[in-house]
Amino acid sequence: QVQLVESGGGLVQAGDSLALSCVASGRTFSAYAMGWFRQAPGKEREFLATITWSGGRTYYADSVKGRFTISRDNAKNTVYLQMNSLKPEDTAVYCCAARRSLYTSRTASEYDYWGQGTQVTVSS
Repeated sequence: QVQLVESGGGLVQAGDSLALSCVASGRTFSAYAMGWFRQAPGKEREFLATITWSGGRTYYADSVKGRFTISRDNAKNTVYLQMNSLKPEDTAVYCCAARRSLYTSRTASEYDYWGQGTQVTVSS
């Protein structure tokens, strides 16, 4: 069992940056691929970024490529999402997810554990 707790959300202005963190419980964090997703009111959950167990490979949605960066520190059981040049349309609840696999996925249903999420609000 893995528990995930996100932090770092908040209210920012368009163009600002924000850094999210997701801390995982358990001793096998390095065995999981990790991902970040978001969900805005009235919209479906959206894939943002994913990272392999080693951190050696990352993949991004086109909507955030070049603005968001995913990274991880296995020694700290933590995955990060650095978000730059934020836009009002980035407003959503941001969740991290863990996939019991060495390989990443862009598909939410292929993740095994989810955090509760952290709210990010970007004002214009």
